[in-house]
Amino acid sequence: MNSIPLTKPHGPGRPKDMEKRAAILDAAKALFIRNAFAGTSMDAIAAEAGVSKLTVYSHFGDKDNLFREVIRARIQDLLPEETYQFDPGADIGDILHRIAQTHAHLDCNPETVGTFRAILSDCRQGNPRYGKLMWEEGPMRSKALLERLLQQATDAGKLNIADVPRAAIQFISLIKGDMMMRHMFGCVDCAQAYAKEIEENARASVTMFLRAYAPSQH
Repeated sequence: MNSIPLTKPHGPGRPKDMEKRAAILDAAKALFIRNAFAGTSMDAIAAEAGVSKLTVYSHFGDKDNLFREVIRARIQDLLPEETYQFDPGADIGDILHRIAQTHAHLDCNPETVGTFRAILSDCRQGNPRYGKLMWEEGPMRSKALLERLLQQATDAGKLNIADVPRAAIQFISLIKGDMMMRHMFGCVDCAQAYAKEIEENARASVTMFLRAYAPSQH
């Protein structure tokens, strides 16, 4: 009589596969930032992750898709969809301040700055597709989620916005100011003062935005 196995064989998606996938994403993120995207090969990613190149391809297909997944995973970690959740019972200023602080700290994070430097390096070398992928997964996603929140706030009478897409761009621009560019150009002398300025700029941005779009009081 044939013996019955005590355990079922692992199928697709078993923990070991997920560990390999996570290792590949971590390796790709580190190499993309270190060597820019054009300078990062699938062979190097496989070696860094401790897997075969075939394993990398089996998980992600090609380098473009791997980069998209790296950006998507990172953005989901740092800016989950819940960041843009609208609560009709909450003060709209508090909601916008939460979003402004999250965005401001993310934009000025050394890893974010390093990523943008790598993208600019690739663009200068004639490889704009990585910048486009970053734009689609990062700023375009954030803008869409912010537009949804601003429209919900307008529908609820918390804001008075006629052109929501334009208002979303204005809000993001106010938060950014020159903070990220100064970091990119190495013009941050005191980290403590810079961190304080990030906080103050985020608060001031919300105040200015509400002056423009708060409902008129009768």
